Amino acid sequence: MSPILHISQEFDDHRDEHWRREATRQVETVFDAEHFIEQVGFASCLTDCRRPGPSLYVAVCGRRDAMMPRHVQKDPEASLTWTLKDEIMGRGRVYYAKLARGKSMFLAPRMIPYFHAIWGVRKADESRRLGRHARGVLRVLRAEWEMATADLRLDSGITDRTTFMRAMDELQAAMIVIPSSAYYVPTFTYVWTLSVARFPTELRRRIDRDTALREIARSFLSGAGVTLPGELARVTGLSRPDAGRGNRALVAEGFATTPALGVYQLSRACRHCVPDRSTEVRE
Repeated sequence: MSPILHISQEFDDHRDEHWRREATRQVETVFDAEHFIEQVGFASCLTDCRRPGPSLYVAVCGRRDAMMPRHVQKDPEASLTWTLKDEIMGRGRVYYAKLARGKSMFLAPRMIPYFHAIWGVRKADESRRLGRHARGVLRVLRAEWEMATADLRLDSGITDRTTFMRAMDELQAAMIVIPSSAYYVPTFTYVWTLSVARFPTELRRRIDRDTALREIARSFLSGAGVTLPGELARVTGLSRPDAGRGNRALVAEGFATTPALGVYQLSRACRHCVPDRSTEVRE
């Protein structure tokens, strides 16, 4: 049986600082949220302390032991996180979608090319890699550019709600479609658009797979300080072999060390040189 690995106090403190698990640095406004995402590179939306990785909800709570309550509708921190998510979508400065393995994630613009190199589907490959219903939805959306859920479902001719939502999940995972805004009156709906409409430069940038894996691993390790076995794969949706390739590339360039099998930590020379983008001027 493999030994249970624990994160040292040094690296727990490192995560508290970089993932905003401190009351003095918690996220309160959409500007805070956008700068938090830019700092960490990518973050989940509503995950709590039971899942590793940076999380907007945990950053709103400002503590490392944040737990999502059973009745989230009455929880002020969960409500604020949901409101910030909608505001971030509407402002369009951060990429938000349901990505690999159905994980709802925020991406800083600088990370979009790397995620797209791993999971993105280019137009030439759509007929081979996308399902029939996803291609039907995409055909309609390309003609209209932006549509609410009900209109998009009607015009695509998909009568079954489950089938339609699977098609939307497929298009989001392929980094082709994103929600651009949310409305609650008269009923709740997302408005959908093409991701290239908001992030044309980032999505057209060509990145090789090895570079993408290395930079995704670098972004996570910069905030985490140390990566335990399987942790990067669990956070991002990468396969464990791909996550290992990314981490080993960091070791090869001296950014990380590997003190134990499957464990990677920031090299001592890099622990105090991780850029802190949270202090950038706010717009």
